[in-house]
Amino acid sequence: MLNIVSILLGILSLVIVIPATIPFLGWGNWFALPLIVAGIAVGQLSSHRSGRNFCLVVLAIAVIRLALGGGSF
Repeated sequence: MLNIVSILLGILSLVIVIPATIPFLGWGNWFALPLIVAGIAVGQLSSHRSGRNFCLVVLAIAVIRLALGGGSF
């Protein structure tokens, strides 16, 4: 059950992160980061690791986008 919650948090975060890759929408990543961290924490409590790994991939996408944009925009 926790794995499903983690995957749902990851999907919700991905829906926020994908449009945030467009220039001037990078601030959306800052809203997605707490959801991603919550998904990773919930996924860590689960017996399966797929939800946690999915959230880690979404986190990598968001962090790379933030690094390319200098932390903003």
